[in-house]
This record gives sequence, C-alpha cells and structure tokens, in this order.
Amino acid sequence: MPKREFLITSPSDANLRLDRFLSEKIKELSRAQIQRLIDKGFIRVEKQAAKSSQKLRVGERIEVEFEIPGPQKLQADNIPLPIIFHDKHIIIIDKPSGIVVHPGAGLRQGTLANALLFHFPEIKDIGPEERPGIVHRLDKETSGLMVIARSLRAYTHLQHQFKIKAVEKHYSGLVWGKMSVKEGHLTWPIGRHPKYGARVSVKTKKPRTAETRYTVRQEFERFSLLDIQPITGRTHQIRVHLAASGHPIVGDRRYGRRGDKAAGPRLFLHAHLLSFTHPETDKHVEFFSPLPEDLKKFLKKIEEEVQGSC
Repeated sequence: MPKREFLITSPSDANLRLDRFLSEKIKELSRAQIQRLIDKGFIRVEKQAAKSSQKLRVGERIEVEFEIPGPQKLQADNIPLPIIFHDKHIIIIDKPSGIVVHPGAGLRQGTLANALLFHFPEIKDIGPEERPGIVHRLDKETSGLMVIARSLRAYTHLQHQFKIKAVEKHYSGLVWGKMSVKEGHLTWPIGRHPKYGARVSVKTKKPRTAETRYTVRQEFERFSLLDIQPITGRTHQIRVHLAASGHPIVGDRRYGRRGDKAAGPRLFLHAHLLSFTHPETDKHVEFFSPLPEDLKKFLKKIEEEVQGSC
C-alpha cells in the first residue's frame, strides 16, 4: 500500500484539524475517505493512532497509508434534459434545481455530465473525462442556463471567453430585506473558510478577487427581487456576497438565515440570461429562461400577501 509522509513546518498549518490538513494535501482522496482511513488506523501522527479532529503542532510527522481508487469511466445516464437549443457546436440547457453538474467524491451517477453523455455521446472526449463539454457550472440548488461545448473548437473558444470575462450571465435572485443601494457592486474577496473548509467566506486566509453586480427589480415588505450579474465566477460567489451584504438569498440553507420558516421552496436563484459569441459563426447569441414554476409560485404568494395587507 502506498505511503506518504508530511512534516508540519509552517505555523499556518499548526492548529489545523488533521483531516482538514490532509484533505488539502491529498487531492486523490475526499475528506470523508481520509476520515475513514484515520478511523481504521492507516493515518498516524508521530507513529501514534490519531483522531480526525486532532489539532496539529509544528514539528509533528504524519504517516499516511492509502490506496488510490482505480479510475472509473463516466457512465451515461438516461436523465431527461431540458434542451432549449443545440447545433453542431454548442448545447444550451435549462438546468433544473437539484442536479449536480459533474461527478465528485462519492458521486458517480445522476449528474448533468452523465445525462449529457447519454444524449450527446460524441462529447465524451471533449475536456476532462468527468466533465465532458462542460466549461462552467451552476450550484446543485441553482437552476437555469448553461452552455455545453459539442466540439473541441467550441470548447476551446468558450473557455477563452469565460477566461476573459466575455460571457455575460444574469441571475434572478430573491433576497431578504431591502437593499440600501438599488444598483450595487460587491467586491469582497472570497475563499475557503479557515475553520469550515466546505464553506466559502469573505473571512478567509486565501482571498481571491470576486465581483458581483446587482440591480433591484422589485421590492416587497421583507424581500427584494434582484437582477444579479457575476463578473467573476468563483464558487458560491453570488450566495456569499449577498449573505455578506446582510441580504442572503431566500432559501439558502448554507449561507442564509438560520431558523427562517418562510424560506421558499428552495434556493431562489435562477440563471435567466446567457450571452456570448458563437464559437463557429462569431456572432453574438443570447438565450433567456423564464422563472421556473416553483419560484414563480412563491413570488406570486409574496405579491398576494403584500396586496392583502394594503
């Protein structure tokens, strides 16, 4: 069984949990897999059995024995896909809420990537094996428009457009409260939370630039409906920025308000507009997606409550 050793030399690594430190160092294994190895005694600190929550100290040596799981090919899944446009080069889908974009640790089936491989098997060699044709992503709970590359030329072209911020994306988001500035520009750098690694936060030791613009479209007594435009594309950027502003997205179980009962049917965030240059024709193309029925019903309920209180 392969063996690795790590020596704690940096003060920044001291006081980190053992499982968190190793999850950052061993990319082949998920944090849950690392925790199982610790429980089984395959990970030792100073040659002694350890616990996942054990805090590290400078000078300590960690020994890890593990076997990297063999590669698994991505399997096609016959999952219905809302396809609103496709040609020989691109596919535009209206991703439903609740579907993960691509496989990750412990998740091999049921993702958007599996579905794409079933409906468009020719994309299997475009990009990384587990992300065929995928040039950007949406959170599991977020619904809305995504562009998928159907050719290698399109994949390269779209990647470049995202890199230079030439792709325009707009989201409809319902947030708690009323914004003091009706057209705002949020620029807090964000990164992984220093204590809770699965969360993104403005409180981070490794900040990365992030930029989100918004415009208030409609105001209610307790909520505001925003048009949101992310300029950068950081993980959870919109959700973290709005939560940091004091106006979290309604229905956000991770970054939202705890204990709120009027949290809506799910995360109220929908990618409703996507525009870019077509990779083959070089013409500007633009796609729209109406608000999904579940979010539309919740918005109507709020409007009726406001009218009833007048």
